[in-house]
Amino acid sequence: MAVLLRTLLQPGRPPGGWGRSLGRREASLGPGSGAAVRVRFAPSPTGFLHLGGLRTALYNYLFAKKHGGSFILRLEDTDQTRLVPGAADNIEDMLEWAGIPPDESPHRGGPRGPYLQSQRLELYAQATEALLKTGAAYPCFCSSQRLELLKKEALRNHQTPRYDNRCRNLSQKQVAEKLAKDPRPAIRFRLQEEAPAFEDLVYGWNRHEVASVEGDPVILKSDGFPTYHLACVVDDHHMGISHVLRGSEWLVSTSKHLLLYRALGWPPPHFAHLPLLLNRDGSKLSKRQGDIFLESFAAAGFLPDALLDIITNCGSGFAENQMGRTLPELVAQFDLTRITCHSALLDLEKLPEFNRLHLRRLVSDETQRRQLVEKLQLLVEEAFGSQLPDRAVLDPANVERILLLRQGHICRLQDLVSPAHSFLWTRPAVGRTQLDAISEQVDVIAKHVLSLLEGPGASLTQDVLNAELKKLSEGLPGTKYSHVMKLLRVALSGHPQGPPVAEMMVSLGPKEVRERIQKVLSS
Repeated sequence: MAVLLRTLLQPGRPPGGWGRSLGRREASLGPGSGAAVRVRFAPSPTGFLHLGGLRTALYNYLFAKKHGGSFILRLEDTDQTRLVPGAADNIEDMLEWAGIPPDESPHRGGPRGPYLQSQRLELYAQATEALLKTGAAYPCFCSSQRLELLKKEALRNHQTPRYDNRCRNLSQKQVAEKLAKDPRPAIRFRLQEEAPAFEDLVYGWNRHEVASVEGDPVILKSDGFPTYHLACVVDDHHMGISHVLRGSEWLVSTSKHLLLYRALGWPPPHFAHLPLLLNRDGSKLSKRQGDIFLESFAAAGFLPDALLDIITNCGSGFAENQMGRTLPELVAQFDLTRITCHSALLDLEKLPEFNRLHLRRLVSDETQRRQLVEKLQLLVEEAFGSQLPDRAVLDPANVERILLLRQGHICRLQDLVSPAHSFLWTRPAVGRTQLDAISEQVDVIAKHVLSLLEGPGASLTQDVLNAELKKLSEGLPGTKYSHVMKLLRVALSGHPQGPPVAEMMVSLGPKEVRERIQKVLSS
């Protein structure tokens, strides 16, 4: 700030207007020169990563990988009052979990760091000093109380609040007098009437005459921290960002940013503003919705690929929407020119079906299946622990067999330890009287089923078991097939409803089925 003060008091400083622009300093990796593609995801760590942020990060990642470029994570933590403990780590951890890790980031480092804005304050001070020297910026001594009164007055008159540019044309003498009383003023950028037009890669040609609807914006606060407008321009320049892919809410601010680029003499990057990701009913995703945070999806057992699949299916950027795309397929098929201006409507009720599709793909891969078996073993241990009748149920071969049998009937791995599937791991507390209430033929049915499981038939398939059980019920006068199924289902699981009985028998295996039936008969 001391350097800035010397700049403010420098003799001969232009009292207004642009003055001359700085000598044009080319960005190291500027667009349009055949330079490498460099994009960034730049969230504020004021909350944990949610689906809206994931989508912005994903489109940046896809664009970078499609063009052999770099994907950078930069954390915009200049609003120190709103920082959420753990959010910075959570954002990077969740990108790693989602399978779209940054090439450069606070954790990984990189040649254009640091990647936390709070560690780049000197760069913002230098840019501000340069703007002050040319008269493109000026100190503002207005108190927070005065600014609040301006806001209230505008709202009372049904007008959009804006700064009245009171400090814009202070003389050198007035600035010196005010600095003596207030040595740490905010710095504002002098907006110009003619904002440059620009061609957004999604929304086409745009021009927003910001000076006609806004007051001059603060670019450096009195505490030495920049606002978003200055920080993103300075960082994108120094990090060599070639393309800025960000949410459409920043579209109207782009003219303001282009004025800053022009004042600093820097070439701007290309801009592509992404339409919003909304709820199915058109309402905005909100951080107050606990279920939109990636951490909650991960804890609930949803797969990263399922989330990436559903958020790309509900929007644009591809020749067609199709379920089941993997990340490499998303990279190969992504086309920035196919992104439309229409908001993407996200229907999270479809997520379980997306997850089922990707879970089955993982199960079909031997290496991935082994990892799923290990995860399922841990889930079973955690869910049932001491309730396990025999540790043999955790044998990898048994767990894998169950996973293969049930894969088409579950959406998440966690479903296999839900109450409906607890029979796979624990023995139900079922008494003989419960079976007698279903059918008077308990002994006959049990004897026939036990005979099926003794000898060569112990490796019976579901089809063979279904045929045998059908034959059994037909040979029992007055006993319906549904009663036979209900009796066996209760004996094996303790529940009157659930998976097909033949499938349950194959899932449990001949030995376990025999022991459960014999236990009920003797109770």
